[in-house]
Amino acid sequence: MGTVTTVIQYILGLGASVVLPIIIFLLSLFFRMKPGKAIRAALTIGIGFIGINLVIGLLTSTLGPAAQKMIENTGLNLPIIDAGWPVAAAISFGTAKVVPWIFILGIAINLGMIALKWTSTLNVDMWNFWHFIFSSAFVYIATGNFWLGLLIGLITLVVVLKLADICAPVIQDYYKIPGVTTAHTDTVSWAPVGWCLNKVLDHVPGFRHNKMTPEYIQDKFGSWAEPMVMGTILGAVIGLLAYFPDMTGGAWGTAIKGIVLVGISMGGVMLLLPRMVALLMEGLIPLSDAAQDWIKSRYPDRELNIGLDAAILVGYPANMSVAIILVPITLALGVLMSYLHLNQMLPFADLADTPFFAVWATTWCRGNIARGTAIGTFFVACMLTIGTFMAPATTILAHQANFTIPQGASQISSIDSGAHLIAYFFAFFFVFAQAKAYGTAFIVWSIILLAIALVCYVTFFAHVIRGGKPGIEDREQYMSADELEAEEEERKALAEAEAQGAGAGW
Repeated sequence: MGTVTTVIQYILGLGASVVLPIIIFLLSLFFRMKPGKAIRAALTIGIGFIGINLVIGLLTSTLGPAAQKMIENTGLNLPIIDAGWPVAAAISFGTAKVVPWIFILGIAINLGMIALKWTSTLNVDMWNFWHFIFSSAFVYIATGNFWLGLLIGLITLVVVLKLADICAPVIQDYYKIPGVTTAHTDTVSWAPVGWCLNKVLDHVPGFRHNKMTPEYIQDKFGSWAEPMVMGTILGAVIGLLAYFPDMTGGAWGTAIKGIVLVGISMGGVMLLLPRMVALLMEGLIPLSDAAQDWIKSRYPDRELNIGLDAAILVGYPANMSVAIILVPITLALGVLMSYLHLNQMLPFADLADTPFFAVWATTWCRGNIARGTAIGTFFVACMLTIGTFMAPATTILAHQANFTIPQGASQISSIDSGAHLIAYFFAFFFVFAQAKAYGTAFIVWSIILLAIALVCYVTFFAHVIRGGKPGIEDREQYMSADELEAEEEERKALAEAEAQGAGAGW
């Protein structure tokens, strides 16, 4: 197995931008696409991911210094450092005994579930298989039981595939990406919670009839509310919060430079990310069409969805708007919750990942920024607590994986680690003893969060089992007037075309 692990880690070391096109090319050939079209689709998808990563890199390099300045302004000094998602990935790939089995059995289980009609998702997002290993790692290290750890990782995979199945219709309807879903654990894990919270907001004054989508705001405020301009304004506000103290200290030039740089960069991100996603879709649509044709030619009653990274969804204006708003909110929550003894983690490296955390805050309400911000705020509060809860075990695992601990940090974790909600479900009782050191208030709050999340999962799956279709059955309730009007016009045009066709046939 050591050789298999080495090969897997070498392939994954090439990065998603290389691995994914190879997988897409092989899949395209399997689905009978012509080699030339298969190469073009694979390269387009790979380049789309490169573009997305470049834009997110711009987000990281700009928000990182601004976040650091905001943290300095608060004077906050918490013992756990948010070292970012790489710490979770390092822990996963560092658990070498589990790695090959998760990949081999994970792929086999996915194909077996498709054959048995237990799932319609083919997960090609191999890079993010480390999410399933992440669940395994805590249980395996805590118990020393390899088989139990492996079982937990595979159960995580199955749950994520089922969530991907359930969420596929709303993804395809709202984002207009046919034949695609996301099996991205640290995002889709929050889909049941986001759905339940959105239903709760239906009964809250101020949210009940709110239609504050980017389109509505743009209609209301014109060019001032274009994503590019709105991103620049929100970015400038973040820059002001970060660099304002420099003005009072006389460093006007440095402060203005920082504010303008953050503002322009955020505007650039808001403009460029959707275009990179559009490029990605250009390569995905031929593959999706080929997959559906292949499936229908053999199994007329079946559909197959391609499971991808949530990066395909982050570039939409509502997601990015909520993500930028969540940056200062996350820092404020970090401060407030630390005073309430509900958080011990200093938000930092994963602040640039808020677009991913925003996806299932906005999708159920179809881009409503007010609802998305409220739901996203709850998500982040949970992630800070969960990240803190997992910190002692994360630090031990990071040492074993030879992850470099930031200087001055007594413990490390990440907001992304806190986003692994399913891992939290399974690891809770195994690492509970270590987390008790944070005090009674923290433990009580952790148990309450666990209970809320479990209730959301039970409610969500019970609704689906009863025949509910989340995000589809109630779509018109959250659609803007423009969307409803455009859909009605499309229906009329289709009806007229069918009537003309019937008349010509008669």
